[in-house]
Amino acid sequence: MVIGRLVRDDIGPITLSASRFTVAALFFLVLLQQTPKVGRPTREALPLLAGMALAGVILFSPLLYLGLHYTTAVNGTLINGTGPLLTGLLAAVLIREPMKGRQIVGALLALAGVVWLISGGSFAFWQQTGYNVGDLLVLTAVATWGVYSILSGRVMRLMPAVAATAWSIFLGLPILWAMAAWELYASPIGLNFKLAMIVIYLGLGPAAIGFYAWNQGVARLGASGAMVFYNTLPLYGALLGALSLGEPIGQAHLVGGLLIIGGGLWASRK
Repeated sequence: MVIGRLVRDDIGPITLSASRFTVAALFFLVLLQQTPKVGRPTREALPLLAGMALAGVILFSPLLYLGLHYTTAVNGTLINGTGPLLTGLLAAVLIREPMKGRQIVGALLALAGVVWLISGGSFAFWQQTGYNVGDLLVLTAVATWGVYSILSGRVMRLMPAVAATAWSIFLGLPILWAMAAWELYASPIGLNFKLAMIVIYLGLGPAAIGFYAWNQGVARLGASGAMVFYNTLPLYGALLGALSLGEPIGQAHLVGGLLIIGGGLWASRK
């Protein structure tokens, strides 16, 4: 969220997505060569992998980064807090998989934690928060991530998470490259050392390790159960800010963090 907002004037959203997934694809290409038993996807898995590529690789990142051109990181984080409930609704509609009672309670607790953490427990915060087209784009991105998670849960039954993550990136990358070429023609970028390091981090961190870890989690908890932990995003932001920038941790962080973690644990309990 923060990095996407930081580089919004340096690189286009599609080019940033294509760049980071190129780094991730190279990472997985090396990894798969070390594990030849993983093999190629089956015919049954290919349509699901294509759906994962469309939702998680082609649409999610560009929509998120484009939304952050118009809205704030705070608004983006708050909207992401609706992810678990939105994914539960999508799962019920698309694959007839209704959310369990504990997952609904956990999602509501985690959403309350996000709201409390971001607002500092103050009602005055909402009077200063405006809404714009960027919020709608971020909400659409969250919905596509929900679809990606639902498809991921189905693919995990057919192949290992590392192969599913890799092949969904391989399938989506050529389309991203074509879209990025069009964007670069319209608005060229000035590559510098800082931007290159950011792209490498986004490729190895969120795009490679993050996507792989997420798919492993979905395989164990299901899409609705895993999405509750999506709300730890603002909590990690606060903790990283405290550790790396010396930002203070207050009562709102403790209350919000307990609600987020408690909601995730409640939703995933057997």
